[in-house]
Amino acid sequence: MTTTDPSPAATARPSLRLARERFLSGRPLPAGVPQDVVAAWRRARFFGVPHDLEEPPPRPSRPGESELLAAARPVLDRIVPALGPDGSLLVLTDERLRVLWTAGNAPGFEACTVLSEQEVGHNSAALALRSRSRAEVHGPEHFLDRWQEVSAVSVPVLGPESGQVLGTLTVASRLCAAGPPHPQAAFAEATVTAVETQLRARAGRAERVLLDAYVRAARGRDRAVAALDGRNRLVSDAAQRLLTPEVLCALERTAAGARETDGTGRAELPEGAGCTASVTPVCLDGTAIGIVAVLEPLDDPAPPAVSPPYAPAALTGSSVPWRHAVGRAVELARSREPLLLTGERGTGKSALARELLASDTAQVADAAQDAGLDRTLPAWRPGRPLLLRHAERLTQPGVASLNSLLDQHPDARLLITYTPGAPVGPCLQRLLDKLSARSVTLPPLRERTEDIRDLLPALTPRPAPGQPPLTWTLDALRALERYPWPGNVTELAHVVRALAEHRRVTGPVPRAELPDAVREGPATRPLSPMEHAERATILEALRRHGGNKARTASALGIGRATLYRKLREYRH
Repeated sequence: MTTTDPSPAATARPSLRLARERFLSGRPLPAGVPQDVVAAWRRARFFGVPHDLEEPPPRPSRPGESELLAAARPVLDRIVPALGPDGSLLVLTDERLRVLWTAGNAPGFEACTVLSEQEVGHNSAALALRSRSRAEVHGPEHFLDRWQEVSAVSVPVLGPESGQVLGTLTVASRLCAAGPPHPQAAFAEATVTAVETQLRARAGRAERVLLDAYVRAARGRDRAVAALDGRNRLVSDAAQRLLTPEVLCALERTAAGARETDGTGRAELPEGAGCTASVTPVCLDGTAIGIVAVLEPLDDPAPPAVSPPYAPAALTGSSVPWRHAVGRAVELARSREPLLLTGERGTGKSALARELLASDTAQVADAAQDAGLDRTLPAWRPGRPLLLRHAERLTQPGVASLNSLLDQHPDARLLITYTPGAPVGPCLQRLLDKLSARSVTLPPLRERTEDIRDLLPALTPRPAPGQPPLTWTLDALRALERYPWPGNVTELAHVVRALAEHRRVTGPVPRAELPDAVREGPATRPLSPMEHAERATILEALRRHGGNKARTASALGIGRATLYRKLREYRH
């Protein structure tokens, strides 16, 4: 429960306790219970979390000295005395809600190693991670019995460059009698601000250390050297001629693993790479932050494996929202009951459905072209998988035909994609309600921007023989990660493929080559789809006319005053 509204635990704690008891016993809930709290309890039950959990869940794989912990430790060590003896606990987690550091004490939080909803149910750290803002959870809002007398406030820690959530900081204490805001809320926010300041300082140092290591290794213009730290990538001209997207991915994995292994040696490259890579870790304050790889071509490289021009991206991504959605879809797809994939346009519903079907025999029906399913269903053979796209376009006869198919063939292997937004008729709504228990919502790209760097090589066409793969400057990557991508992965794919096919220069893609809307960054307020399109048109016209607003207004057929007003609106 965020602090923008009064917490139900504070305003109606006895009734919320009673509601929780009735929920756990399967009895009807009293009126007035906040829906977001009930939804959180239901998620915990769905994940199989026992409300009477006594022992903490098994410790998940835990990273070594992470970048977040290294930056946060000096701040946390200084402020621990400020916790006082009043039974408060300070908890730092990473982006997967694995506990990295704790100090103090609070009832029920002892020995917790992970705060994900899948393991411990509703809590402030999981809510702060999902909402990207300060969040509080009090007493019976929690699902676990052990946290019924606990109030907790959590603040997300954001990356200084990407704006991605790197983890959370939580202050837990005994149940607050006064309700929100939590008495330690300002303390938690101030602590996160200090940690983010340390992250910014370390980011600048890390970039300089990586650059110095690259310059030392790249002695001579013909030496093939690449320096990587998971965010930045420095590649010499000679290395560009040897690198393929697969080799780059392997080196990125090696750079990520250097923080834990801190080893020197050869990187494990894919078969047919055509080169070897000698790796040396790059260290900052005794901790490996990346690698420098020196590439050597093989005398007789194996021919590259034949692959499709575009690598599949349907399963690409390591962010928590994406892993959860794909994992849930894979689990549901194992049975022969229908599966509904929902999400904004371009999130990859059809691509994921095809991966889940994994069959060349699947029949594809598109309600955008056959709204009544008059042509598709008569040609369908029982036992053959069926993918129905754009269910939101179905007419009433199409819905009736689909319901008839489900009644006659309840074990049909059927995957349906649906894009919310348009008004839904009663027949289609009943169908959606029927499928809701077996539905998965794919997150939009703006909620999993950390996956963009994984998606780029998967979306990039394979370069022509002898051509280097498409790479990106750090500034371009930051711009890609800041853009809200209203068209999601489909829009990103169009941008990447257009650059790959039409570039006439070599070297990493700079920010200046990105489309105007991406290069200029998002507007400072949320825009409607129409405003996004209008803003992109204005930016493109400004670029064509060298920034001259008078010529731009004339070309767009609007007055200069109108142009100035629209530009001001997009900045406020």
